[in-house]
Amino acid sequence: MNNPDKKATFSVIIAVHDQEQELEQNLPLLLTQQYDGDYEVIIVDESSSDGTVDVLKKLKTSHQHLYSTFLPKYHFQKNRRRLALTIGVKAAKYEWVIFADIDKPPLSETWLQELASFACTPTTLLLGYIKRKKNDVRLSTFEDVSSARRIVGQAEHWRATGKGRLMKYLRRNRNYDFIMVRTQQGHETLKFFEG
Repeated sequence: MNNPDKKATFSVIIAVHDQEQELEQNLPLLLTQQYDGDYEVIIVDESSSDGTVDVLKKLKTSHQHLYSTFLPKYHFQKNRRRLALTIGVKAAKYEWVIFADIDKPPLSETWLQELASFACTPTTLLLGYIKRKKNDVRLSTFEDVSSARRIVGQAEHWRATGKGRLMKYLRRNRNYDFIMVRTQQGHETLKFFEG
């Protein structure tokens, strides 16, 4: 049984590759969350060749919530994104993991506080879509990971095949901007990822 007084804890996991500018602009929004529970932001660098490493070093000096690691570069490696996120899940030390993209930052400094309200429900997995024009977040909750399989699998297939930018023209329930899942279900969720 969940204790309503206990604060949810979060590990936000982001895989990046040559996204120096996005990190400089958007990572501080995640690192300065107004949340009185424990959280960390884990950046997994997919062997970037730009200034990503320097940006992460600079931000680590002033943000205790930041942890970074990297995915070594291999000549042949299928499904690098899933592998990078798997490394992030292995490094995660908190109850919930949030798979996010650096180019889709939270809309407010209270994003984690708002998500924490779902942590005390029977929810196991949550898909979030950020409506930037209205400064709003739409959420879909699932009691188990398998019930989200179709939506996540379809969205990841479109993303892996390069058709992800067409998703905005499709129904919104085929897309998401972040996934929040209980950490023990993180590896099971990553099985739906194609690239």
